Amino acid sequence: MIAKTIRTCFPIAAKAVADCSEEINKLNVFPVPDGDTGTNMSLTLQSVVRELSALPADADVEAIAGAITHGSLMGARGNSGVITSQILRGVAEGLVGVSDPVGSVDIAAALRNAVKVAFKAVRKPVEGTILTVLRDISTRADACAKARDSKEDALDAIVVEAYQSVARTPDLLPVLKENGVVDSGAFGFAIFLEAFVNAALGRETHEAEDFATTFEATGEAAREGALDRVKIEANDDWEGSEYRYCNEFLFKADAPFDEDECLAFLASMGDCELLVGSYPDYKIHVHSNTPNLVLEHMLALGQIYEVFIHNMDMEAHDRTAKIHADQDAAASEPAKALGFVAVAAGSGEAEILTSLGVDVVVSGGQTMNPSTADLLDAVSRVNAESVIILPDNGNIRMAAEAAASACDDKRVAVVPTKTVPQAFSALFAVLPDSSLEDAVAAMTEALEDVRDGEVTTAVRDSQASDGSPIHAGDVMGIINDSIDIVGSDVKQVTLDCINRMQDEEEGDALTILAGADMSDEDFEDLIAAIEEAQPDLEIDAHRGEQPLYPVIFSIE
Repeated sequence: MIAKTIRTCFPIAAKAVADCSEEINKLNVFPVPDGDTGTNMSLTLQSVVRELSALPADADVEAIAGAITHGSLMGARGNSGVITSQILRGVAEGLVGVSDPVGSVDIAAALRNAVKVAFKAVRKPVEGTILTVLRDISTRADACAKARDSKEDALDAIVVEAYQSVARTPDLLPVLKENGVVDSGAFGFAIFLEAFVNAALGRETHEAEDFATTFEATGEAAREGALDRVKIEANDDWEGSEYRYCNEFLFKADAPFDEDECLAFLASMGDCELLVGSYPDYKIHVHSNTPNLVLEHMLALGQIYEVFIHNMDMEAHDRTAKIHADQDAAASEPAKALGFVAVAAGSGEAEILTSLGVDVVVSGGQTMNPSTADLLDAVSRVNAESVIILPDNGNIRMAAEAAASACDDKRVAVVPTKTVPQAFSALFAVLPDSSLEDAVAAMTEALEDVRDGEVTTAVRDSQASDGSPIHAGDVMGIINDSIDIVGSDVKQVTLDCINRMQDEEEGDALTILAGADMSDEDFEDLIAAIEEAQPDLEIDAHRGEQPLYPVIFSIE
């Protein structure tokens, strides 16, 4: 089972990184802004894919671990690729001998081994890089193992931690904060990890450019937290590294040699020195001004092959030129008359809003409200003369209005939507080529016909609108901001809410969104029950993937 999972999931995760390689490249500013991290990581992973595909169908875990170790070593490109190869080696070796089914304890042990192997390979580990993320997810995995979490919960938890750790990298590495980016290698690693976990747990995969996520609500917030730190900028004022050339090659030793002494020599030639592998096969990487001396030294100890020497000054120039070209292309597009910014808590909500014409979707919602600055930044990214903000939550309205007031280069207005379904209705009301004033009026008027319902779980004792008690753990049905239904079952509470709303005022259409905590099976069962109870109600059902609220809906 372990062998089959790895062979199935690794190519999927490798493709996710390949699909995102250009985005990762543009983030690359450390150790030098040569714009090749995504490419190097992708090439490293593809080398593993080739080795895995060459194995016989019945290859065991030990053979697969060997293919991962050898393939990643032979194919490792660049600083990021070499470190990635050691992470993969550590995890693969850590899984050898593990019995099916894999548990959280096994996952934690494999990641601990990856930390040991990867940190040993790097003489001077730097905080705020892929190594930091690796250590953080290992720590999180240890906590899951101690709590005896299920494999599924542990895997979800480490993906969440990976993105949270990525979002913290600018606070740990000043060059990242100066350039307004997260660490490129760390981000690439998180993308690989998320795609692997989604595939391992049998979840639907998404196009990489969407950066869509399917794991639990906290994962959505973590991922968006990382993406919020991704502000790609040209690095025009980079003065260049002390060293110009990135030297990397494979090395086959003629006889055992002193690896520490060899590393010391590489360090004397430059920086970012790495010597990984085991006798007789090694991968060597170093930034140096004298690649000829590096090669001459190693030739005295054995054979060198697959030599790559990159001019990092030229690569940095190319990266900057590409970013400027992208910025110029975006700036050359004429601004449209009207654009939209909306807030959404779930990936499904965001996808629907985008399909309805929203230009920028800001991650937020209950317990994770975006700030005024977040909304202002979103408005700045809309290429339009006027922008309407849809806060989609009563707690976000003030921040939206503050952002509208603070924006001095565009006309900005707020349509006070309290839920995402309200935003759907408001967007449907906008006519093509509407002015800002007409659009706001039409959207606001559309809200008058929308009645909202939400179903969630109480986290503390309280009381319903009629004064009846609510206990922590009870399921609450909220109708137009009033807690009117209390029960113990999400399906029944939802039905009770809809039936009450229809009794009070019959509507024609129901829009309903399933939250991250509701399975597809439970959602289908709920829809069938609603159709039986309200046969005249037209139902538009979607997965919203919103956190905390297994069901949100609106009736018009």
